[in-house]
Amino acid sequence: MNLTLSKPLAFFDLETTGINVGKDKIVEICVLKVQKDGSEECKTWRVNPGIPIPKESSDVHGITDDMVKDCPTFAELAVEIHNFIKDADLSGYNSNRFDLPLLAEEFLRADIDFDMKNRRSIDVQSVFFKMEPRTLTAAYRFYCNKELVGAHGAEADTRATFEILKAQVDRYEELRGDSESLAQFTQPLQPNADLAGMIKFNPQGDEIFNFGKHKGKKVTDILDREPGYYAWIQNADFPAYTKKVLTAIKLRSFNK
Repeated sequence: MNLTLSKPLAFFDLETTGINVGKDKIVEICVLKVQKDGSEECKTWRVNPGIPIPKESSDVHGITDDMVKDCPTFAELAVEIHNFIKDADLSGYNSNRFDLPLLAEEFLRADIDFDMKNRRSIDVQSVFFKMEPRTLTAAYRFYCNKELVGAHGAEADTRATFEILKAQVDRYEELRGDSESLAQFTQPLQPNADLAGMIKFNPQGDEIFNFGKHKGKKVTDILDREPGYYAWIQNADFPAYTKKVLTAIKLRSFNK
């Protein structure tokens, strides 16, 4: 079954220096852009992260410092990558928890005003975990009856994610192939207001903090009662996209 797309859908995968969204950097990114008519365009960029790649990370994806020393930085590639995906919804494997927040961080560091206001995110892992909890390699074997060759290479993982989503739509009658319903299905039960899950929405649609001493409390209430909390977050080691969302909430309260 083909996906029913109202706009292009960009499947993507990142290989990185580590798993800290606020500090780690991209060393490889692949984007497989699927158009509404089903045509595909795939691009892969190798990236100089500007920081050493830890051995434990190189052991996973096989990319070393020597392999990226002459590659462009993400800041040098940011406009090209953003232009490629700016008209598309986004999809990946475990993308809502890791790839998407880290990609947003890289764009914001490069002064690209990236946000998700007018696009959907579809996390293929969420479908798999709700239906058949497994890893990407096992998901590929389960849904596509294939072995994943080149796992932890950005392009191999990206193409596997695309094939898995199509197979999932074929397998489960309750899944429709359109981006809107797939995005809704793969969202967490308590949706995020930011990308890292630091700020969520409560059942009433109000933003609430999801960490620290104010966990579960309305953001607007805390900012009114404790103005210094905003400054603390802005100056602390939080993801840039979280800071951006918090600023938008603060500015919104000024306009009421």
